[in-house]
Amino acid sequence: MAEDDLRILLVEDHPFQLRATQYLLESYGFTQLTPVDSAGGAMQLMFSATRPFDLLLCDQCLPDLSGLELLRLANRHRMIRRAIILSSLTPYELDEIKIRASRLALPLLGYLTKPLKQYELRNLLTLTNT
Repeated sequence: MAEDDLRILLVEDHPFQLRATQYLLESYGFTQLTPVDSAGGAMQLMFSATRPFDLLLCDQCLPDLSGLELLRLANRHRMIRRAIILSSLTPYELDEIKIRASRLALPLLGYLTKPLKQYELRNLLTLTNT
């Protein structure tokens, strides 16, 4: 799937991080971005969408719901195809989240540490075509 065809829901509660990540993704060629600053806002957008988002790119530490819990709810309602967790947590904590997602059969491609690195993002996105 080409970058400009990938529908991404970007969920980040810190305004600076949200804008920075949005600009970064746009500079990589992703044009169908929907940024939102809360899990509640993301759920509203997903329920009102006419089709599932191709990718949920979500901060793990949101004030209203964890990224993993948002992923679980979105997956249950078939509102997303795949997800990537963003976080500043330790690699150990992120590996634990990935294991929990796997046990729950969630479509988590993996996680990215902040700040995002283009090659890491692209490596995970290659998995969206599998």
